[in-house]
Amino acid sequence: MAKSFFCSPSQRLSFKFREVSVELLTDFLVNLDIRNKDHLSSLPKCNGEFKEKRLMEHIFLITQELRLDPLAGYHAIELLQRFMVKYLTGLFSTPTPEGAAADQPESHEEAVLDKIKDRFPLIVFSCVQLASKLSLQSHMIDNSTAVRFLHSVGLSVSKQTLLESELTVLKGLEFGLDAANPLTYVEVLLEVLGHNEPSVPVERLHFLCHHVLQFVSLQKTAIYDSLLVTTTRCVSPSREHREKFVTVTEDCMLLGVGVIGVATFIHYISKWEQLEN
Repeated sequence: MAKSFFCSPSQRLSFKFREVSVELLTDFLVNLDIRNKDHLSSLPKCNGEFKEKRLMEHIFLITQELRLDPLAGYHAIELLQRFMVKYLTGLFSTPTPEGAAADQPESHEEAVLDKIKDRFPLIVFSCVQLASKLSLQSHMIDNSTAVRFLHSVGLSVSKQTLLESELTVLKGLEFGLDAANPLTYVEVLLEVLGHNEPSVPVERLHFLCHHVLQFVSLQKTAIYDSLLVTTTRCVSPSREHREKFVTVTEDCMLLGVGVIGVATFIHYISKWEQLEN
């Protein structure tokens, strides 16, 4: 598998802007805003636990190796987060089996984690495969390709096992796969920007936004920790501060605006430097 984990945005250079009607664009934006607010108002306690840097790198690498639309990678991350929260919540709420030692309160939790540990790599891949089937910009991963790929990375699974894993994820998500992801917010906001300001080079910004968003996603902990310290003016923010700050770290609309802002700065900085000289 390639060492570079940055997915090439060239697969989405065919993405065309300024072709959506004002009415449809307004509906898109309003819908995303509502979904973002609903998401922020019902965040689970362990939200974000499955967006750890190495795990996201792993998913980005899979999408790159299989030549998938980068959007599929971000979608897979959201599906994995939602599924694992629901799946683990269900497993942990299951009564401790009879005969378990009363003096070992962690035994049940350890048993649950051991149960899912070996299945986790396949669950991750199933989320990527499901996301690929929802992408309109790239091919979907068929089971033959999936089995060959998994074999190439050391996972020997049959097509039947692959189907069972995919069905487990589908059932866990109650067949609800329409999860909004950060790249969707970025692209809709760019479309709005291009409509409101026709002179803005949204196609170039779209290219830059892919790199900025991926960098921010992988360095999320460091970036948001720095922002939290700056906001609270406290080197060691309290647990209460961190819990309240989750609504900032999980705000896709805010992230989308920030990513576009950084991409715009990168695009224009060379021209500003020329003016200064």
